[in-house]
Amino acid sequence: MTQPVIRSAQSALNAIPVKTIGAAGAEALLPPSHYHLRRRMVQGIALALMVVIPVTGLFRFDPIAGAMVVLGRQIWFSDFFLVFGLWFCVATAMVFLYSIAGTVFCGWVCPQNSISEWANFLMRKLLGRRAEVSIDDGAPVRVTASKDRAVNWVILGVGYLVASMAVALLPMLYFWPPGSVWSFMTLHADPSLKSSLYWIYGVFVLIILLDITILRHYWCRFACVYRVWQHSFKTRQTLHIAYDKTRAADCESCNYCVTQCFIDLDPRRTDIYDSCINCGECIDACNRMHQKQGLPGLLRFEFGERQGAPAVAARPRRAAAATRSGRSAEYSLMGRTRWAIPFTALGLAMFSWGLWTYQPYHLSVDHGAAFTAGQMAPTSYKIAVANKRYRPASVRIYVHGLPAQDYHLSASDLNLENVQHKAVTLTISHTLRHGLYPMEIEVRAQDGWVGRFSFEHYAG
Repeated sequence: MTQPVIRSAQSALNAIPVKTIGAAGAEALLPPSHYHLRRRMVQGIALALMVVIPVTGLFRFDPIAGAMVVLGRQIWFSDFFLVFGLWFCVATAMVFLYSIAGTVFCGWVCPQNSISEWANFLMRKLLGRRAEVSIDDGAPVRVTASKDRAVNWVILGVGYLVASMAVALLPMLYFWPPGSVWSFMTLHADPSLKSSLYWIYGVFVLIILLDITILRHYWCRFACVYRVWQHSFKTRQTLHIAYDKTRAADCESCNYCVTQCFIDLDPRRTDIYDSCINCGECIDACNRMHQKQGLPGLLRFEFGERQGAPAVAARPRRAAAATRSGRSAEYSLMGRTRWAIPFTALGLAMFSWGLWTYQPYHLSVDHGAAFTAGQMAPTSYKIAVANKRYRPASVRIYVHGLPAQDYHLSASDLNLENVQHKAVTLTISHTLRHGLYPMEIEVRAQDGWVGRFSFEHYAG
Protein backbone atom coordinates (compact mmCIF):
# COMPACT_ATOMS: atom_id res chain seq x y z
CA MET A 1 0.00 0.00 0.00
CA THR A 2 2.90 2.31 0.69
CA GLN A 3 4.47 2.24 -2.79
CA PRO A 4 1.27 3.12 -4.70
CA VAL A 5 0.62 6.01 -2.30
CA ILE A 6 4.16 7.36 -2.80
CA ARG A 7 3.91 7.04 -6.55
CA SER A 8 0.55 8.84 -6.60
CA ALA A 9 1.97 11.68 -4.45
CA GLN A 10 4.97 12.02 -6.74
CA SER A 11 2.69 12.11 -9.77
CA ALA A 12 0.60 14.85 -8.12
CA LEU A 13 3.74 16.90 -7.37
CA ASN A 14 5.06 16.46 -10.89
CA ALA A 15 1.75 17.69 -12.25
CA ILE A 16 2.14 21.05 -10.47
CA PRO A 17 3.38 23.66 -12.99
CA VAL A 18 6.73 25.07 -11.86
CA LYS A 19 8.15 28.29 -13.34
CA THR A 20 11.92 28.59 -13.21
CA ILE A 21 13.05 32.11 -12.42
CA GLY A 22 16.34 32.94 -14.03
CA ALA A 23 18.05 36.27 -14.40
CA ALA A 24 15.07 37.85 -16.13
CA GLY A 25 12.61 36.63 -13.49
CA ALA A 26 14.77 37.73 -10.62
CA GLU A 27 15.13 41.16 -12.22
CA ALA A 28 11.37 41.65 -11.95
CA LEU A 29 11.56 40.97 -8.21
CA LEU A 30 14.17 43.65 -7.59
CA PRO A 31 13.13 47.24 -6.86
CA PRO A 32 13.34 49.34 -10.02
CA SER A 33 15.63 52.33 -10.31
CA HIS A 34 13.68 55.27 -8.96
CA TYR A 35 15.97 57.98 -7.58
CA HIS A 36 16.26 59.70 -10.95
CA LEU A 37 12.52 60.24 -11.41
CA ARG A 38 11.99 61.21 -7.78
CA ARG A 39 14.82 63.71 -7.95
CA ARG A 40 13.42 65.27 -11.11
CA MET A 41 10.06 65.67 -9.37
CA VAL A 42 11.67 67.32 -6.35
CA GLN A 43 13.72 69.62 -8.58
CA GLY A 44 10.58 70.64 -10.48
CA ILE A 45 8.69 71.30 -7.23
CA ALA A 46 11.64 73.35 -5.88
CA LEU A 47 11.77 75.52 -9.01
CA ALA A 48 7.99 75.99 -8.89
CA LEU A 49 8.19 77.01 -5.21
CA MET A 50 10.86 79.58 -6.02
CA VAL A 51 8.27 81.26 -8.24
CA VAL A 52 5.26 80.72 -5.98
CA ILE A 53 6.93 82.09 -2.83
CA PRO A 54 7.48 85.68 -4.07
CA VAL A 55 4.35 85.77 -6.27
CA THR A 56 2.06 84.87 -3.35
CA GLY A 57 3.87 87.24 -0.97
CA LEU A 58 5.16 84.50 1.33
CA PHE A 59 8.61 86.08 1.22
CA ARG A 60 10.26 88.79 -0.84
CA PHE A 61 11.88 92.23 -0.54
CA ASP A 62 10.42 95.64 -1.29
CA PRO A 63 13.31 97.86 -2.50
CA ILE A 64 11.08 100.94 -2.78
CA ALA A 65 9.98 100.78 0.85
CA GLY A 66 13.29 99.25 1.98
CA ALA A 67 11.50 96.46 3.83
CA MET A 68 11.22 92.69 3.91
CA VAL A 69 7.85 91.12 3.08
CA VAL A 70 6.63 88.00 4.89
CA LEU A 71 3.14 86.57 4.31
CA GLY A 72 2.14 89.72 2.43
CA ARG A 73 3.17 92.01 5.28
CA GLN A 74 5.93 94.56 5.41
CA ILE A 75 8.34 93.64 8.18
CA TRP A 76 9.94 96.60 9.93
CA PHE A 77 12.63 96.50 12.57
CA SER A 78 9.91 97.07 15.13
CA ASP A 79 8.56 93.62 14.18
CA PHE A 80 11.44 92.07 16.10
CA PHE A 81 9.85 88.71 16.85
CA LEU A 82 8.95 88.02 13.23
CA VAL A 83 12.43 88.82 11.93
CA PHE A 84 14.45 86.90 14.50
CA GLY A 85 11.94 84.06 14.77
CA LEU A 86 12.16 83.49 11.02
CA TRP A 87 15.96 83.68 11.14
CA PHE A 88 16.16 81.12 13.97
CA CYS A 89 13.87 78.71 12.08
CA VAL A 90 15.86 78.95 8.84
CA ALA A 91 19.25 78.68 10.57
CA THR A 92 18.34 75.62 12.63
CA ALA A 93 16.63 73.97 9.66
CA MET A 94 19.91 74.28 7.79
CA VAL A 95 21.76 72.69 10.73
CA PHE A 96 19.38 69.72 10.70
CA LEU A 97 19.73 69.40 6.94
CA TYR A 98 23.54 69.62 7.08
CA SER A 99 23.88 67.11 9.89
CA ILE A 100 21.39 64.47 8.76
CA ALA A 101 21.00 64.65 4.98
CA GLY A 102 24.33 66.24 4.07
CA THR A 103 24.41 67.31 0.44
CA VAL A 104 20.87 66.20 -0.42
CA PHE A 105 19.90 69.85 -0.88
CA CYS A 106 22.59 70.26 -3.53
CA GLY A 107 21.53 67.23 -5.54
CA TRP A 108 17.76 67.42 -5.14
CA VAL A 109 16.77 71.06 -4.58
CA CYS A 110 19.50 73.55 -5.51
CA PRO A 111 18.47 75.47 -8.67
CA GLN A 112 22.13 76.00 -9.56
CA ASN A 113 22.63 72.26 -9.97
CA SER A 114 19.31 71.83 -11.78
CA ILE A 115 20.26 74.47 -14.35
CA SER A 116 23.78 73.08 -14.67
CA GLU A 117 22.42 69.58 -15.34
CA TRP A 118 20.14 70.95 -18.04
CA ALA A 119 23.07 72.81 -19.59
CA ASN A 120 25.12 69.60 -19.60
CA PHE A 121 22.26 67.69 -21.21
CA LEU A 122 21.76 70.24 -23.99
CA MET A 123 25.52 70.49 -24.65
CA ARG A 124 26.00 66.72 -24.93
CA LYS A 125 22.87 66.37 -27.03
CA LEU A 126 24.20 68.84 -29.59
CA LEU A 127 27.98 68.41 -29.32
CA GLY A 128 28.41 64.76 -28.32
CA ARG A 129 28.27 62.58 -25.22
CA ARG A 130 31.82 63.44 -24.18
CA ALA A 131 31.62 67.13 -25.11
CA GLU A 132 32.95 69.69 -22.63
CA VAL A 133 32.95 73.47 -23.00
CA SER A 134 32.90 74.56 -19.35
CA ILE A 135 35.82 75.19 -17.01
CA ASP A 136 34.44 72.73 -14.49
CA ASP A 137 37.28 70.22 -14.73
CA GLY A 138 39.89 72.51 -16.27
CA ALA A 139 39.96 70.44 -19.47
CA PRO A 140 40.12 72.06 -22.90
CA VAL A 141 37.05 72.30 -25.11
CA ARG A 142 36.04 68.86 -26.38
CA VAL A 143 33.51 68.32 -29.17
CA THR A 144 32.61 65.21 -31.14
CA ALA A 145 33.97 65.70 -34.64
CA SER A 146 30.75 64.62 -36.35
CA LYS A 147 28.74 67.22 -34.40
CA ASP A 148 31.19 70.10 -34.60
CA ARG A 149 28.92 72.09 -36.92
CA ALA A 150 27.93 75.74 -36.90
CA VAL A 151 24.21 74.99 -36.67
CA ASN A 152 24.72 72.97 -33.46
CA TRP A 153 26.75 75.77 -31.88
CA VAL A 154 24.08 78.33 -32.85
CA ILE A 155 21.27 76.21 -31.38
CA LEU A 156 23.30 75.70 -28.20
CA GLY A 157 24.04 79.42 -27.86
CA VAL A 158 20.42 80.43 -28.48
CA GLY A 159 19.21 77.81 -26.01
CA TYR A 160 21.57 79.06 -23.31
CA LEU A 161 20.59 82.69 -23.98
CA VAL A 162 16.84 82.01 -23.84
CA ALA A 163 17.27 80.00 -20.64
CA SER A 164 19.35 82.80 -19.10
CA MET A 165 16.70 85.38 -19.97
CA ALA A 166 13.99 83.23 -18.41
CA VAL A 167 15.94 82.42 -15.23
CA ALA A 168 16.98 86.08 -14.81
CA LEU A 169 13.31 86.95 -14.24
CA LEU A 170 13.29 84.84 -11.09
CA PRO A 171 15.37 87.15 -8.85
CA MET A 172 13.28 90.08 -10.08
CA LEU A 173 10.19 88.47 -8.54
CA TYR A 174 11.86 88.78 -5.14
CA PHE A 175 12.29 92.56 -5.49
CA TRP A 176 9.30 93.73 -7.55
CA PRO A 177 5.60 92.87 -7.45
CA PRO A 178 4.40 90.26 -9.98
CA GLY A 179 2.39 92.92 -11.83
CA SER A 180 5.48 95.04 -12.36
CA VAL A 181 7.49 92.05 -13.57
CA TRP A 182 4.70 91.18 -16.01
CA SER A 183 4.67 94.75 -17.30
CA PHE A 184 8.43 94.49 -17.72
CA MET A 185 8.09 91.25 -19.70
CA THR A 186 5.32 92.63 -21.94
CA LEU A 187 7.01 96.05 -22.35
CA HIS A 188 4.03 97.89 -20.87
CA ALA A 189 4.39 101.20 -19.05
CA ASP A 190 4.51 100.91 -15.26
CA PRO A 191 5.24 103.84 -12.90
CA SER A 192 7.06 101.51 -10.49
CA LEU A 193 9.57 100.47 -13.16
CA LYS A 194 12.69 102.56 -13.57
CA SER A 195 14.91 102.67 -16.61
CA SER A 196 17.75 101.24 -14.52
CA LEU A 197 15.75 98.04 -14.16
CA TYR A 198 16.64 97.06 -17.71
CA TRP A 199 20.31 97.41 -16.89
CA ILE A 200 19.86 95.32 -13.75
CA TYR A 201 18.07 92.65 -15.76
CA GLY A 202 20.88 92.68 -18.31
CA VAL A 203 23.44 92.07 -15.54
CA PHE A 204 21.36 89.14 -14.25
CA VAL A 205 21.18 87.65 -17.75
CA LEU A 206 24.95 88.00 -18.21
CA ILE A 207 25.74 86.37 -14.84
CA ILE A 208 23.41 83.42 -15.47
CA LEU A 209 24.69 83.02 -19.03
CA LEU A 210 28.28 82.81 -17.78
CA ASP A 211 27.17 80.36 -15.12
CA ILE A 212 25.48 77.86 -17.42
CA THR A 213 28.02 78.14 -20.23
CA ILE A 214 31.41 77.92 -18.52
CA LEU A 215 31.01 77.81 -14.70
CA ARG A 216 28.28 75.27 -13.82
CA HIS A 217 29.52 72.87 -11.12
CA TYR A 218 32.76 74.81 -10.76
CA TRP A 219 30.72 77.31 -8.74
CA CYS A 220 29.41 74.54 -6.48
CA ARG A 221 32.87 73.17 -5.77
CA PHE A 222 34.74 76.36 -5.01
CA ALA A 223 32.38 79.30 -4.42
CA CYS A 224 29.14 78.02 -2.85
CA VAL A 225 28.67 79.37 0.68
CA TYR A 226 26.23 76.54 1.47
CA ARG A 227 28.94 73.94 0.87
CA VAL A 228 31.42 75.86 3.02
CA TRP A 229 29.06 75.93 6.01
CA GLN A 230 28.03 72.35 5.37
CA HIS A 231 31.56 71.13 6.05
CA SER A 232 31.21 72.42 9.61
CA PHE A 233 28.37 69.98 10.34
CA LYS A 234 28.86 67.00 8.03
CA THR A 235 30.33 63.89 9.71
CA ARG A 236 30.72 60.21 8.98
CA GLN A 237 27.18 59.61 10.27
CA THR A 238 25.66 61.95 7.69
CA LEU A 239 23.76 60.38 4.78
CA HIS A 240 26.21 59.27 2.10
CA ILE A 241 26.80 56.79 -0.72
CA ALA A 242 27.96 53.39 0.61
CA TYR A 243 29.83 50.81 -1.46
CA ASP A 244 29.64 47.06 -0.82
CA LYS A 245 33.32 46.13 -0.89
CA THR A 246 32.57 42.46 -0.17
CA ARG A 247 31.29 42.17 -3.75
CA ALA A 248 34.12 44.09 -5.35
CA ALA A 249 34.66 41.17 -7.74
CA ASP A 250 31.27 41.97 -9.32
CA CYS A 251 32.55 45.46 -10.01
CA GLU A 252 35.70 44.60 -11.95
CA SER A 253 36.08 46.17 -15.39
CA CYS A 254 32.82 48.11 -14.86
CA ASN A 255 32.81 51.88 -14.87
CA TYR A 256 29.12 52.52 -15.44
CA CYS A 257 28.46 54.37 -12.17
CA VAL A 258 31.39 56.71 -12.85
CA THR A 259 30.12 57.60 -16.32
CA GLN A 260 26.69 58.44 -14.86
CA CYS A 261 28.10 60.85 -12.24
CA PHE A 262 27.86 64.39 -13.63
CA ILE A 263 30.20 65.59 -10.85
CA ASP A 264 32.92 63.32 -12.29
CA LEU A 265 33.43 61.32 -9.09
CA ASP A 266 33.98 57.64 -8.47
CA PRO A 267 31.05 56.71 -6.18
CA ARG A 268 33.04 53.71 -4.92
CA ARG A 269 35.66 56.00 -3.43
CA THR A 270 33.74 58.87 -1.87
CA ASP A 271 34.98 60.57 1.27
CA ILE A 272 33.42 62.74 3.94
CA TYR A 273 34.45 66.05 2.34
CA ASP A 274 34.16 65.19 -1.34
CA SER A 275 31.91 66.87 -3.90
CA CYS A 276 29.23 64.15 -3.91
CA ILE A 277 25.75 65.70 -3.86
CA ASN A 278 23.76 62.55 -2.96
CA CYS A 279 21.77 62.64 -6.19
CA GLY A 280 21.45 58.84 -6.39
CA GLU A 281 22.20 58.60 -10.12
CA CYS A 282 25.08 56.19 -9.47
CA ILE A 283 22.81 53.95 -7.36
CA ASP A 284 20.28 53.75 -10.19
CA ALA A 285 23.04 53.01 -12.68
CA CYS A 286 24.52 50.22 -10.55
CA ASN A 287 21.08 48.70 -9.97
CA ARG A 288 20.32 48.73 -13.68
CA MET A 289 23.61 46.99 -14.44
CA HIS A 290 23.21 44.20 -11.87
CA GLN A 291 19.52 43.61 -12.45
CA LYS A 292 20.58 41.86 -15.62
CA GLN A 293 22.11 39.14 -13.42
CA GLY A 294 19.27 39.21 -10.92
CA LEU A 295 21.41 40.87 -8.23
CA PRO A 296 21.13 44.11 -6.26
CA GLY A 297 23.58 46.90 -6.93
CA LEU A 298 26.70 47.56 -4.90
CA LEU A 299 25.81 51.18 -4.08
CA ARG A 300 23.19 52.48 -1.68
CA PHE A 301 22.37 55.41 0.61
CA GLU A 302 23.48 54.85 4.19
CA PHE A 303 23.82 56.54 7.56
CA GLY A 304 26.69 55.75 9.91
CA GLU A 305 30.37 54.97 9.49
CA ARG A 306 31.59 54.31 5.96
CA GLN A 307 32.40 50.63 5.81
CA GLY A 308 32.19 47.64 3.50
CA ALA A 309 29.05 46.05 4.90
CA PRO A 310 27.05 44.02 2.37
CA ALA A 311 24.01 45.60 0.80
CA VAL A 312 21.79 42.70 1.92
CA ALA A 313 22.63 40.99 5.22
CA ALA A 314 23.08 37.27 4.64
CA ARG A 315 23.12 36.16 8.27
CA PRO A 316 20.92 37.09 11.25
CA ARG A 317 23.99 38.02 13.31
CA ARG A 318 25.21 40.36 10.60
CA ALA A 319 21.71 41.82 10.24
CA ALA A 320 21.57 42.47 13.97
CA ALA A 321 24.96 44.15 13.84
CA ALA A 322 23.78 46.33 10.96
CA THR A 323 20.67 47.24 12.95
CA ARG A 324 22.75 48.21 15.96
CA SER A 325 25.05 50.23 13.72
CA GLY A 326 22.06 52.03 12.22
CA ARG A 327 20.68 52.81 15.66
CA SER A 328 24.07 54.08 16.82
CA ALA A 329 24.25 56.35 13.78
CA GLU A 330 20.73 57.57 14.49
CA TYR A 331 21.58 58.29 18.13
CA SER A 332 24.77 60.06 17.05
CA LEU A 333 22.89 62.25 14.60
CA MET A 334 20.24 63.08 17.18
CA GLY A 335 22.95 63.91 19.70
CA ARG A 336 24.56 66.32 17.28
CA THR A 337 21.29 68.03 16.41
CA ARG A 338 19.68 67.97 19.88
CA TRP A 339 21.23 71.31 20.78
CA ALA A 340 19.47 72.90 17.81
CA ILE A 341 15.99 71.76 18.89
CA PRO A 342 15.56 74.47 21.60
CA PHE A 343 16.57 77.14 19.09
CA THR A 344 14.03 75.76 16.61
CA ALA A 345 11.30 75.84 19.25
CA LEU A 346 12.33 79.36 20.24
CA GLY A 347 12.23 80.48 16.61
CA LEU A 348 8.79 79.00 16.03
CA ALA A 349 7.49 80.58 19.24
CA MET A 350 8.93 83.99 18.33
CA PHE A 351 7.59 83.81 14.77
CA SER A 352 4.12 82.74 15.96
CA TRP A 353 4.06 85.50 18.57
CA GLY A 354 5.21 88.00 15.96
CA LEU A 355 2.35 87.04 13.65
CA TRP A 356 -0.13 87.22 16.52
CA THR A 357 1.00 90.66 17.68
CA TYR A 358 1.74 92.07 14.22
CA GLN A 359 0.53 95.63 13.73
CA PRO A 360 -0.72 96.14 10.14
CA TYR A 361 -0.50 99.93 10.52
CA HIS A 362 2.01 102.27 12.07
CA LEU A 363 1.07 105.52 13.80
CA SER A 364 3.54 108.25 14.67
CA VAL A 365 3.15 111.82 15.86
CA ASP A 366 5.86 114.45 15.58
CA HIS A 367 5.89 118.19 16.14
CA GLY A 368 5.63 120.25 13.00
CA ALA A 369 7.98 122.95 11.80
CA ALA A 370 5.59 125.79 12.55
CA PHE A 371 6.60 127.77 15.61
CA THR A 372 5.28 131.19 16.41
CA ALA A 373 7.79 133.93 17.12
CA GLY A 374 9.07 133.79 20.67
CA GLN A 375 7.38 130.47 21.48
CA MET A 376 9.41 127.48 22.69
CA ALA A 377 6.61 124.95 22.14
CA PRO A 378 5.22 123.68 18.83
CA THR A 379 1.81 124.76 17.68
CA SER A 380 1.38 122.04 15.05
CA TYR A 381 1.98 118.30 14.86
CA LYS A 382 2.39 115.88 11.99
CA ILE A 383 0.30 112.71 12.33
CA ALA A 384 1.63 109.97 10.02
CA VAL A 385 -0.18 106.69 9.33
CA ALA A 386 1.46 103.87 7.34
CA ASN A 387 -0.28 100.89 5.80
CA LYS A 388 2.12 97.91 6.04
CA ARG A 389 0.01 95.48 4.03
CA TYR A 390 -0.36 95.06 0.29
CA ARG A 391 -4.01 95.97 0.11
CA PRO A 392 -5.93 99.27 0.33
CA ALA A 393 -7.21 100.51 3.67
CA SER A 394 -9.24 103.39 5.11
CA VAL A 395 -8.66 104.97 8.53
CA ARG A 396 -10.22 107.75 10.59
CA ILE A 397 -8.30 110.01 12.98
CA TYR A 398 -9.63 111.26 16.32
CA VAL A 399 -8.11 113.85 18.69
CA HIS A 400 -8.72 113.54 22.43
CA GLY A 401 -7.76 115.98 25.17
CA LEU A 402 -8.83 119.31 23.63
CA PRO A 403 -12.15 120.83 22.69
CA ALA A 404 -12.86 120.77 18.98
CA GLN A 405 -12.67 124.58 18.72
CA ASP A 406 -9.08 124.60 20.03
CA TYR A 407 -7.49 122.55 17.25
CA HIS A 408 -7.73 122.01 13.52
CA LEU A 409 -7.08 118.71 11.73
CA SER A 410 -6.22 119.01 8.03
CA ALA A 411 -8.01 115.69 7.32
CA SER A 412 -9.76 113.19 9.51
CA ASP A 413 -10.23 110.40 6.93
CA LEU A 414 -7.38 108.80 5.00
CA ASN A 415 -7.52 106.32 2.13
CA LEU A 416 -4.28 104.37 1.98
CA GLU A 417 -3.17 102.35 -1.02
CA ASN A 418 -0.92 99.29 -0.82
CA VAL A 419 1.95 99.89 1.65
CA GLN A 420 1.34 103.63 1.50
CA HIS A 421 1.81 106.20 4.23
CA LYS A 422 0.14 109.57 4.54
CA ALA A 423 0.37 112.45 6.98
CA VAL A 424 -2.06 115.09 8.23
CA THR A 425 -1.38 118.24 10.21
CA LEU A 426 -2.81 118.95 13.64
CA THR A 427 -2.76 122.69 14.43
CA ILE A 428 -3.31 123.90 17.98
CA SER A 429 -5.04 127.23 18.57
CA HIS A 430 -2.78 130.14 19.63
CA THR A 431 -5.42 131.33 22.07
CA LEU A 432 -5.15 128.19 24.16
CA ARG A 433 -4.68 129.07 27.81
CA HIS A 434 -1.23 128.58 29.32
CA GLY A 435 -0.68 125.05 30.68
CA LEU A 436 0.17 121.41 29.99
CA TYR A 437 -2.48 119.42 28.13
CA PRO A 438 -2.42 115.59 27.96
CA MET A 439 -3.52 114.55 24.48
CA GLU A 440 -4.13 111.32 22.61
CA ILE A 441 -4.35 110.62 18.88
CA GLU A 442 -6.58 107.67 18.06
CA VAL A 443 -6.69 106.02 14.62
CA ARG A 444 -9.36 103.49 13.71
CA ALA A 445 -9.24 101.36 10.56
CA GLN A 446 -12.22 99.83 8.82
CA ASP A 447 -10.85 96.34 9.49
CA GLY A 448 -11.04 96.93 13.26
CA TRP A 449 -7.47 97.94 14.03
CA VAL A 450 -7.09 100.71 16.63
CA GLY A 451 -3.90 102.66 17.28
CA ARG A 452 -3.24 105.26 19.94
CA PHE A 453 -0.43 107.74 20.50
CA SER A 454 -0.29 109.78 23.71
CA PHE A 455 1.72 112.96 24.29
CA GLU A 456 1.53 116.24 26.19
CA HIS A 457 1.13 119.63 24.59
CA TYR A 458 2.53 122.66 26.33
CA ALA A 459 0.79 125.99 25.67
CA GLY A 460 3.02 128.89 26.60
